[in-house]
Amino acid sequence: MALTRKDIEYIAHLARLEVHEDEIPAYTDKLGKIIGFIDALDAAETGDLLPMAHPLNMSQRLRPDVVTAADQRDVYQQNAAEKEGGLYIVPRVVE
Repeated sequence: MALTRKDIEYIAHLARLEVHEDEIPAYTDKLGKIIGFIDALDAAETGDLLPMAHPLNMSQRLRPDVVTAADQRDVYQQNAAEKEGGLYIVPRVVE
């Protein structure tokens, strides 16, 4: 798909970008190449391929789920204006 000057100006308007006259040919060329690459990818036959999460057939190593830091809630809440039961008390903002 070949982009025109009008297409670039329209895209710039939608994106609220200021494009100078001397930049339009470069944008036309670069965006045209990007769209051409997308068209080439779209032409590839992928109907018989299975979706995959990773190109390598391996699983992720997981660390043990253990507590590694001490609970310091009381230390963190020392400077709180109001607290109750370990929770911060804040002014109501919705009536």
